[in-house]
Amino acid sequence: MAEGRRDPQPGDLIEIFRPIYDHWALYMGYGYVIHVTDEGSSSVLASSASVCTGKAKVKKEPLEKVAGNDQWRVNNKYDRSRTPRPVNEIIRRAEQWIDREVPYNVLNRNCEHFVTELRYGEGVSDQVQDAVNDGTRATLIGAVALLAAMAARALLRM
Repeated sequence: MAEGRRDPQPGDLIEIFRPIYDHWALYMGYGYVIHVTDEGSSSVLASSASVCTGKAKVKKEPLEKVAGNDQWRVNNKYDRSRTPRPVNEIIRRAEQWIDREVPYNVLNRNCEHFVTELRYGEGVSDQVQDAVNDGTRATLIGAVALLAAMAARALLRM
């Protein structure tokens, strides 16, 4: 499926452009997405010192509500290197997670990891990986600031 489309199909990855980070969701059909949020979770973040770990709640909500005023696009960018599961399997697996609490860690269990696990069977997040892999001190400091900002923003937004 083409990257950058605005006509989502069930099973598509939706990238939502937040001011500091990108939020990811999975399109379920009929205008709805599934995504992880701290809304309704029993514990949110242990502390910023623990790299923003805690619990998140899986929600099925209208794409327009999740995106708000932020721009979004279909972005199945990992289709180039991974084979998506069949759409009916993606949706079936996604529906099993609705309203469940899941572990959250901005480095290896974030919103992008969650939806790529559903689509491909493997959780991947270039957003974090790119920031961590660039070995410059400024980038590492920026990555830490990004992670803290992502966690703070998630708390305020959801």
